[in-house]
Amino acid sequence: MEEPAGGGAEPWAEGLRNSNNNASPGGWPGARGGHPLAPFGGPGAEPSYLGRVVLEIVESERTYTRDLRSIVEGYLGKIIDAEEPVLRPEQVSALFGNIEDIYELSSTLLQNLESCASDPVAVAVCFVTRSQEFAIYTQYCNNYPSSVAALAECMRSKPQARFLRECQERLRHALPLGAYLLKPVQRILKYHLLLQEIAKHFEHKSGDDYEVVLEAIDTMTCVAWYINDMKRKHEHAIRQQEIQSLLLGWKGPDLTSYGELVLEGTFRVQRVRHERAVFLFDKTLLITKRRGDHYVYKSHIP
Repeated sequence: MEEPAGGGAEPWAEGLRNSNNNASPGGWPGARGGHPLAPFGGPGAEPSYLGRVVLEIVESERTYTRDLRSIVEGYLGKIIDAEEPVLRPEQVSALFGNIEDIYELSSTLLQNLESCASDPVAVAVCFVTRSQEFAIYTQYCNNYPSSVAALAECMRSKPQARFLRECQERLRHALPLGAYLLKPVQRILKYHLLLQEIAKHFEHKSGDDYEVVLEAIDTMTCVAWYINDMKRKHEHAIRQQEIQSLLLGWKGPDLTSYGELVLEGTFRVQRVRHERAVFLFDKTLLITKRRGDHYVYKSHIP
């Protein structure tokens, strides 16, 4: 999960705007200037491309919410209601994380989107007014590696694997649970791309209405950027703990005192047979030698 945007190297990071995350919720204004928004044609009319983009956002959110419901009710609910414990409590916590909170947020967002009557500006307002609430995805994304590990452990247990397969069959899912647990990670990193499609096909590239759409893009881009950054820091912190546990001959303080792990790699030193494994932290460069699965301390440069 290196890039919030699909394909390319973080194209959304260029020209990032300053978004107002404290916009006041309540109702969907027709437009900031007070004039009514033009409809997408009369009854029976073929929707415009912009109308189809808005419809795609609503329909994909409806599908996503249905998938979340199947996880919460079809898997988690069945585990909780089982007469005999199927999974240990710590397995359940690791496997599902805060999926119930994600489902609640998506359900509310879907209700808001369905009330927009295909109005692209009202759709944009839905994301601006709920910008702070999307922070719950950070917890889910940070927990996702633990979820993958917990699922792998369950699949090694015949009773647990059989139970999860029975849940899948009952739900008539073509894909197993793991594919559904990935969906929140994929969805939160896609919102800004969907909103960019609205801006791309917006008729008037100026005015208050267009500014609302740009604000929604900036809001969800910042959410994706923040989640991606927190995910990276979380992974680096885990790696830092791993290095500490594998380090031999180190007499200094805990490695966390040197700040975040920035880079790691290997290089060759003249007149030395073995490569050196180096770890660059915020405050020091640690130089070690590999010995099996361990690292032998050789030197460090503040």
